[in-house]
Amino acid sequence: MRRRDKWDFDENQPEDKYASAQRKVKKLKGFYTHLIVYLCVNIFIIFVNISDLSPGESYFKMENFFTAFFWGIGLLVHGLSVFGHLFFFGSEWEEKKIQEFMDKDKHSKWE
Repeated sequence: MRRRDKWDFDENQPEDKYASAQRKVKKLKGFYTHLIVYLCVNIFIIFVNISDLSPGESYFKMENFFTAFFWGIGLLVHGLSVFGHLFFFGSEWEEKKIQEFMDKDKHSKWE
């Protein structure tokens, strides 16, 4: 029986299914932690901005939303990567690239 290396990943094996599920849970946990921190920090920023308002001044100014907007874009990308909807660099892309490099390497060795 030959030794398995990192390229011999087979999700049909019980230990591989467990490792795959463990990675998915870790990604989900990371996303939910990111989401909670995002909400807490932005709620804090809202309270600070509201407490610094002068009487009659409107809260709805551009500078009050920079953090939420740009961090929100990062949170959106993080969520897309976790839930598998990231089209550019998702797991399918990674698998295709790995296979492409392996095929290229195999062909170049024989030529």
